[in-house]
Amino acid sequence: MTAELQPPTDETTEPTARPQRIDLRRIVIPAAAVITIAAVAAASFLAVDNHRIRAREQARDSALQAACTYAPTLARYDAKDLDTYFAAVLAGATGSWKTEFDATSKDLRDVLTQGQVVSTVGDVTCAIESADETSATAVAVINQTITSLGTKGAPAPGQLSVSMSLRKDADHWLVSEVSTPALSR
Repeated sequence: MTAELQPPTDETTEPTARPQRIDLRRIVIPAAAVITIAAVAAASFLAVDNHRIRAREQARDSALQAACTYAPTLARYDAKDLDTYFAAVLAGATGSWKTEFDATSKDLRDVLTQGQVVSTVGDVTCAIESADETSATAVAVINQTITSLGTKGAPAPGQLSVSMSLRKDADHWLVSEVSTPALSR
């Protein structure tokens, strides 16, 4: 019989702890999924926010264009062709402004015709005070020259300042209120 040598056992020695292997896949895959979901959520939020900002900027630009187009319409008229003037003003109007202008047009026609008034427009400066996707407030300063019986046919230069409220109706901006600071005091 041969005796096999066995290493001596020391009962006081603890068994050697075997290092545990960490399965990185259990950490990396869920972490990558969380990071991917967070990135997609952040990108979606930024895209929606960017779209909202662009929509507001486009609405503001469209409202400014509408105000700058409408301002000369208000200030350009000729007593000999008031039907064209009234039609143009009403075409760009809505709400209380349309009602008010339509109601006073007969009296305005009489005054402009009796005075043989002609108003031409020079430079127009416009600005937007506030705007969102469906409404805006604009200010316009219109350089105009008026000739009439009151000016004895001589051109009289002047400026007209107007504040306009605009409302988007389908794809068009229409003017819903007009006030002239000099007249509203």
